[in-house]
Amino acid sequence: MPDSVNTASTSANVHAPLTVPPVARPGDSLAQVATPSLLLDLDAFDANVARMASAAAARGVAVRPHAKAHKSVTIARAQMAAGAVGICCQKLTEAIPFVNAGIGNIHISNEFVGNERVALAVAMASRVSLSVCVEDVRQVAPLGKAAQNAGVRISVLPEADVGQGRCGIDSTDAMARLVDAIDHYEGLRFGGIQAYHGSAQHIAGWDERRDTARRAADQAAAYVRFLAARGIACPVVTGGGTGTAEFDIESGVYTEIQPGSYVFLDAHYGSLEWRDDWRYRHGLFLASTVMSTARRGIIVCDAGLKSVATDSGLPRFWSSQQAGKPQYRSASDEHGVLDLASPSEDGADWLGEPILLVPGHCDPTVNLYDRYVAVRHGRVEALWPIEARGLSQ
Repeated sequence: MPDSVNTASTSANVHAPLTVPPVARPGDSLAQVATPSLLLDLDAFDANVARMASAAAARGVAVRPHAKAHKSVTIARAQMAAGAVGICCQKLTEAIPFVNAGIGNIHISNEFVGNERVALAVAMASRVSLSVCVEDVRQVAPLGKAAQNAGVRISVLPEADVGQGRCGIDSTDAMARLVDAIDHYEGLRFGGIQAYHGSAQHIAGWDERRDTARRAADQAAAYVRFLAARGIACPVVTGGGTGTAEFDIESGVYTEIQPGSYVFLDAHYGSLEWRDDWRYRHGLFLASTVMSTARRGIIVCDAGLKSVATDSGLPRFWSSQQAGKPQYRSASDEHGVLDLASPSEDGADWLGEPILLVPGHCDPTVNLYDRYVAVRHGRVEALWPIEARGLSQ
């Protein structure tokens, strides 16, 4: 008896470990993609990248796309190939994969504090052209000393609050103190100003969004005039985003813009009012499967809170014909409940059916995944890693 037990135990131990099957392979149809998965429609993506690049170039404005939206080296390279001058990252750690991949011009569009983060910024500046934001002279001194000791040069941009009410200075006196502090260190140089109004990006009405963007540009322009009166040129005014890009480009104030979500156009941005020649295409989708049809009036899919962010609204069922289609009603950890057209409708025919959803907010949804399944004309073309996923320190 002991021998047989030992033999069974030994046999069990030599089994190869189970591995997770691949999400998809190049050449697969959409029906073969494991769900939930993040799909990127390459035709829409290409069109969106080209539209933003051409619109900005026509007005002599640089595009510095925000990588916090896509977190992908492959996407950053595509944006650079289309003419982007560099990328933005919101956190220093988020920039690491891009530095390692050879993206040579990176702007950290956020403040940071602490010796470890200063050391990381200095290490990055030895490999790429780096610019960072400050709002307090106490952020300048540690960075200046570390950069000087390391023999690197970092471009520093004071951030001006132009309506967001979150970060940034709110007076010309504060701007003057920051510029003077930056000038004190050989390892730093004044690179211009950041003037970003985040909440303006999400104003639904086109007229109100335009007026808010114009007020932000006016405030940025006032800082530029103030510096000019002191004999200080402001080489860069950076800011703006997907929702206000058309206004920021035309303002005559911004020298570069920082759009991110335009490559995807999530459901929230898709719900805004747009001028026809500025409307982007939905390119980011969540592939899901109907896993339950046990109750009349609803179907249940396998994409819940662990698969899609809901902070900017629930995902939207995707169809070119929206009338009468299921509506995503609620999300739990692993389930998404969609209402059918009638509470008495039998959804049995939906069981096992693949469906596509448009995420409400692309940035945190992307952060849930390791890769994009890049598709074209209904076939998987490639798998693109999401290298900066989870890098939020």
